[in-house]
Formats: sequence, structure tokens, C-alpha cells
Amino acid sequence: MNALSDEDQLDNLKSFTKKYGSAIISGILIALIAFFGWEYWQKKTLAENQMRTAKVQQLMDEARNVNSQDINALNALSQSADKIVKEAPDSVHALQAQFVMAKQAYDRGDYAAAEKALKRVEATKLKDEGLVHVLKLRLAYAQLAQNKYDAALKTLADVTDPAFKATAEEARGDVYVAKNDIASARKAYQSAWDALAERKKERQILQIKLESVGVLVDDPEIERPILETQVDES
Repeated sequence: MNALSDEDQLDNLKSFTKKYGSAIISGILIALIAFFGWEYWQKKTLAENQMRTAKVQQLMDEARNVNSQDINALNALSQSADKIVKEAPDSVHALQAQFVMAKQAYDRGDYAAAEKALKRVEATKLKDEGLVHVLKLRLAYAQLAQNKYDAALKTLADVTDPAFKATAEEARGDVYVAKNDIASARKAYQSAWDALAERKKERQILQIKLESVGVLVDDPEIERPILETQVDES
């Protein structure tokens, strides 16, 4: 087979370009747009995240310094948090803002507002199991402070991660003490103690709580039986 002449090769190239040139150019343009779009998106996202982080930090600073009696300052604080949430409702910054508001409300004794803020966090689509369990624990204590004992126990039932078992059991014991169900409180505190002892974590406060419901515990490093004492359950 004879090699194609220069003229034939040129004609073939023109024909190929005419037939596929548009698709090739489009592919190249799409690749370039995707690349530079990704670069832009990364820079834009980084800038937005940095800005939202700065806003959350400012919110935390304002929350620490706000006067709990200053209604106008509290309203301004709430509006700042709402703006952060509205900008990116399912972002970690939105969650942080709600946690700040919940803590601020809890510190000033407005447990209903704390519960409301925490429930807004609960409704987020951001999936972070650790954060969810922290939320549940804080929500349970906000409910306990309002004497919503059954609601608090229901909230704690959702804390299923073994890493949070000791904290959840201790919180459950606190709820049972408030309900004056000493037997259940003793059982919950004991479960929390066993979990902490296994992990060799600090437990002095829990030891005091156990003693308050009539259970004396020794240092877990020394194997001794648990001694139960009589306690006035009235």
C-alpha cells in the first residue's frame, strides 16, 4: 500500500477536524473549566470556612462577656447565632453556634432556651456520631434541670457509643436521684464506675455520688468487694 501523499494527509486531517474537532475542543474546555472551577471552589470554600470560624469565635467571645440581664445584648447575640446557622445550616459552624447559645442559656439558668438550642442542633443533617452523643448528654441535663425526668431518660437511651457509656450512666444516675429512685440510681452509678475503672479514668466525683446513695467503693486497683450501706430513701 502506497503511503498517502502530503495532500491526502492534509485532506484527511481537515476531514477529521471537521468531524471531531468540536467535540475535542469541548472536552478540553470542560476539563479546563473543571480544573479551574475546582481550584476556585477550594479557595472559596477555604475563605468561607475561615470567615465562619471567625464569626463563631466572635460569638463565643460575646457570649462570655454578655450581661445576662441585658436583654438587648442577649437578643443581639441570638441574632448573630441565627445568621451563622442560616448561612450554612448543616455546617459544623452552625452546630458550634447553637452549642454556644445553649451553654449561654444554661449558664444563666434558662434551661428551656438551652433545650431549644440543642434540639435545633439535633435536627441538623451533619453526621458526626461523637458530636451527636455530646449533644444528647447536654440535652438530657437541660431536660433534667426542668424536671423532665422521662424526657431526659429517653434522650440518654440514644447514647449508645461505648466511649460515652460512663458519662451516660452517670447522667442516668443523676436523673434517678432527682426522681428519688435510689435503687435505679445506685445501679446506674455502679455501671458508670465499672466503665471508668476499666479505662482507669478519674472518678472522685462519681465516688461521692455512689456514697450518697449508700455504696462505698475502694480504689479499683485494689480488689475489694463493694460495701453497701443503708441510705434513707425518703
